[in-house]
This record gives sequence, C-alpha cells and structure tokens, in this order.
Amino acid sequence: MTQKELLYIEDAIGHEKNIIAIISDAINTLEDDNLISFMTNELKTHQKMHKDLINLLEDNAKWMIK
Repeated sequence: MTQKELLYIEDAIGHEKNIIAIISDAINTLEDDNLISFMTNELKTHQKMHKDLINLLEDNAKWMIK
C-alpha cells in the first residue's frame, strides 16, 4: 500500500471516530424510540467501518513485516 493510501485510510479512521462520537452524543439526547433505534443502527454501521479500516491497517502492517 502506498504512503498516500495509508494516509487516506488513517484520515478515514479519524472521520469514522468523529462520526461515532457525534452519533453517540445524539442518541443520548433523543427521546423518540424510533429515532434512537435508527441512530443505534447507524452507530453500529460506523463502528463496523472503523473496525474494518483498523483491520486493513493491521493487515498491511503484517504484510510489510514479512
């Protein structure tokens, strides 16, 4: 993976982390159960994206060590 690609992934991880924080804060202020459910699903989606991007970096690091 090129340096530019690695920087892009690191940037995307940071964006996902911010989105997760924003959604979590929003969930804590909501009262409507439908909105809470919707936002909880969105939170899970972004947590998975964050995890997938971290795994991509880890896999790349393992590949570079070999």
